[in-house]
Parts: sequence; structure tokens; C-alpha cells
Amino acid sequence: MKKILIIEDDANICTLEKDYLEANGFEVSTAANGNAGLEKALNENFSLILLDIMLPGIDGMEVCRKVRKKKDIPILLVSAKKEDLDKITGLGYGADDYIVKPFSPKELVARVIAHISRYERLTAKNENNNAKTIEIGGLKLDGKSRRAFVNGSELVLTNKEFDLLYFLASSPDTVYSKEELFNEIWNYDSIGETSTITVHVNRIRDKIKEVDPTIDFIHTVWGKGYRFNK
Repeated sequence: MKKILIIEDDANICTLEKDYLEANGFEVSTAANGNAGLEKALNENFSLILLDIMLPGIDGMEVCRKVRKKKDIPILLVSAKKEDLDKITGLGYGADDYIVKPFSPKELVARVIAHISRYERLTAKNENNNAKTIEIGGLKLDGKSRRAFVNGSELVLTNKEFDLLYFLASSPDTVYSKEELFNEIWNYDSIGETSTITVHVNRIRDKIKEVDPTIDFIHTVWGKGYRFNK
């Protein structure tokens, strides 16, 4: 049985999330503050973490940052704030997705299932040695170890950042819309969520430019989407 960690200080919301996830076959563990949640996240094995942003003690952003340094499991942020800045910040700390309160419990369960399924497919693919290494113009992407290098220097990428860069580099000069990229990397309906792609592309660009400011692998095709320029 797959195990989910819910870090949420609102008892009513935590109970709602827990009940729906358990009804869909998940084992659920909970924590009511950031410190307790971080301890559980780092010392126990979970398939996904459902993480509230506004928490007593360590806030959700800091929990996300510290967990991401140690583990690569999916992290789904939950918040009552709708501002784009909160979304951008959360994704920048390494979260895989973002859902705003109030939300449909069915949507929550669907996103949890989608992220776990994709993570398991990627893990299985890597274990079966099917992920190839891509080398283009100073960029090296090791699909098996999921490590990225620019001119020999390693990039520290989140799961989704690596997936997005790897997918684009697999088909150089092909233009993909934000909707196509979202559906490929996040694996579910992208309506209203395409800003996530912009956030991840900008993060990838920033990390590459920290190594070499002259390199810009991902080009914006205005009105169309993005392409990898070899």
C-alpha cells in the first residue's frame, strides 16, 4: 500500500484529505506542524508528501526545500493563497505541483495518483536501463542517474526540471506548446496551469546561466511555446 504524508495544521482539512486518500487505497500519516512533518518526511518512506504552505514552526516552503535536498519523491503544495508569487516560490523550492484551497477532493486524489504513477514509471524506466544519455552542445543529461551537466559542471535540478529539460533535449528543434509540455511532464489536464511551464523553464535557464551565461538551450517561440536549440 502506498503511503502519503499530510503536513497540515488545519484539523478539518487534514481529516478531509486523509479520509479521501484512505478511501482510495492509500495509507496516510499526518503531522500538524512543520517541524514534526519534516522529521517524518526525512526519516520515513512515503510515496508523496501533501504539504500546506502556512504552518506553525517551519513553514511549508522551508520544509519543501529541506526535503528536496534529501529525497526526490513528489511534493504537492496546498495553500489558501492564489497569488502567482506563491506558486512561483513554491515551485522554485522544488515542489512538483500546487493546489489552492478550497479544492475538490476528487481533484486532489487525481493529482496524487497522477504524480505517484509518473514517478513510478520514471523509476522503473531508470532501473531497466532504458533511459539514454543525451549530449548536445556542452549539455549532458544522464537519463539513468537523472543528473545534468553543463560544460562538466553539474546542475542541481528538481525532478520536474530534469524531466522538462530531458524531454525538450530529446527532440531538438521541435516546438512544443505549454499545454503539450504540461501534459507530457505532469500527465494530466493542463487547463489553467500552463504558467507552471514558464516557471520551470525560467528556473532551468537561470541554473544553466549560473554555469555559463552565454548558453540558452531553451528558446521561446512567441505564440507557440518552447523548443530546444542544439
